[in-house]
Amino acid sequence: MNGPRRLVIVEDNADLAFGLQASLEVEGYEVTVANDGAEGLALIRETAPDLVVLDLMLPRMSGYDVLRTVRQERLSMPVLILTAKGEEVDKVQGFRLGADDYVVKPVGVLELLARVEALLRRVAPAPATDSIFRIEDLTVDLGRRTVAIGQREVELSPLEFDLLAALVRRAGRVVTRSELLKEVWGYHSLVESRTVDTHVAKLRSKIEPARTRIVTVRKKGYRMEAGAAESSGEQRGP
Repeated sequence: MNGPRRLVIVEDNADLAFGLQASLEVEGYEVTVANDGAEGLALIRETAPDLVVLDLMLPRMSGYDVLRTVRQERLSMPVLILTAKGEEVDKVQGFRLGADDYVVKPVGVLELLARVEALLRRVAPAPATDSIFRIEDLTVDLGRRTVAIGQREVELSPLEFDLLAALVRRAGRVVTRSELLKEVWGYHSLVESRTVDTHVAKLRSKIEPARTRIVTVRKKGYRMEAGAAESSGEQRGP
């Protein structure tokens, strides 16, 4: 990609917003800050940034409402929620509305930078040699980053697509939560396994009209039922 990656921070704590902006700009990002939800939504619509860092407790319009509107308008950039609301119910609601990551304040700058980098890696263009995987009537094109059930295209967020890709590459095998955290989120122990479970549940709701399914393997992880799995192009990964 040409030029710096563009980020929008929606945060009403001016000191925190300034610190985040300064830290991210030192890393080479182009950063714009909005101090309330309505301003943040307008800025996201206007600039279509590569990534959004979003607080939940905002004046004029809550972060939940900003996120809901962004996804309803089919804006697909990654959204990282950064908030003091750390209850599981808050996290689940954020993920269900389409968040790609959820970070509870306070958080160290290095961890936040690592999460931003991991999210941006997921939306980087895929190599042209990637395969097309077919499992029953489900087709996953890793190069074009598209998913279809029969002739109907299925709309997934960048994170949901990467999660599905990790499973279809290993169709018929158990993929542990730790493997998914490392491959999809880019983390080792920074994210709770509940994060994986929440995203798998949402992915299931979108793709399981297909004649295939994601099976939960108790205390281990998940397995994409192989069915009539086949791939074209590159050989299926390990």
